[in-house]
Amino acid sequence: PIRFTYGVIAARSASRGGGRPENLTSLSYPGHQHMGEWFLFLDMNRPESDRVGSPVTRVMDPEEAELFYVPFFSSLSQLVSMSQQGDGSEAAYSDEETQEALVEWLEGQKYWQRNGGRDHVFTAADPKSLLHVMDKVKNSVLLVVGFGRLRGDQGSLVKDVVVPYPHRLRTYEGDLGLQNRPTLLFFMGARFRKEEGRIRDVLFQVLENERDAIIKHGVQSTENRREASNGMHTSKFCLNPVGDTSTSCRLFDSIVSLCVPVIVSDTIEVPFEDTIDYRKIAIFVESAAAVKPGYLMSLLRAIPPERIVEYQREMLKVRRYFQYGVSNGAVDEIWRQVTKKLPLIKLMSNRDKRLVIKESDCSCVCANPTTNRTP
Repeated sequence: PIRFTYGVIAARSASRGGGRPENLTSLSYPGHQHMGEWFLFLDMNRPESDRVGSPVTRVMDPEEAELFYVPFFSSLSQLVSMSQQGDGSEAAYSDEETQEALVEWLEGQKYWQRNGGRDHVFTAADPKSLLHVMDKVKNSVLLVVGFGRLRGDQGSLVKDVVVPYPHRLRTYEGDLGLQNRPTLLFFMGARFRKEEGRIRDVLFQVLENERDAIIKHGVQSTENRREASNGMHTSKFCLNPVGDTSTSCRLFDSIVSLCVPVIVSDTIEVPFEDTIDYRKIAIFVESAAAVKPGYLMSLLRAIPPERIVEYQREMLKVRRYFQYGVSNGAVDEIWRQVTKKLPLIKLMSNRDKRLVIKESDCSCVCANPTTNRTP
């Protein structure tokens, strides 16, 4: 139903004072780091003649389908303001109600019931996506950027796919090399974050007065994105500390900028690790070591120029995997990863159907007068 796609975009527009067009499909998804769900939706709606080479084929007969993509903009839904829409004549948008309505609709569908939703695919990039119904969709394939807020029985590398955030900064189109990268280490972003992200403030204290390093506090804005892009394009290394979540679009901005990511996040998950060896394109530093004064800069200064260029060369080879909207890029790789889950889906679906589920029965214990009792 359109409620779960263009309806979410319309709610977002209305929450910001925009009108509701007669034709909802004329709306476009707003630009932010969750646009991956929009690119996947667009890909599924392209004519098959335009999808030559795609790892998946869309079929119109559900009996022929091995997988079912669920078109719900779950991340955008979570971000939509709860304020009154438009002139206040409509009720406030509720992400929780939208999630519940989606699951209610799905549970009424024959093809959800057939395998308990195991062969359905949801986008859930925002950490709070599908939060209210996660236990009802946990058997499905989830497209996530990490598992930080999911229990072990809700999300795992076994059944789910880690996907990249779309990069927000422009792609670096210059030559490999260091001649136009005078800055050793660059970071621009929020200094203060919650939970694990508190390490950012410590890193600021350790690094902000280091020579060859640019460490700046900055919030999201067009001007700051322009400055961040210039900073990444003129730096050898880009700091990627944990924030509110273990990863962000900054990692993928770094890669398309050919600025070697320095990852300070002990719990990070990264996309497509069966295809990409991240040791070739990034430097991982334990949090405990990174906050030691002088440690990080000494580590980076000791890396020879030819090694940095090799990092750049490897990033250039794989950066298409982090670019949405390009041929054989992120969208195709996500679908390729999803198809790899099919053997497990079929195994678990068949297993579910032959298992006999029994409710626990303690009547024999409760009714037995000789059962030993303890006070």
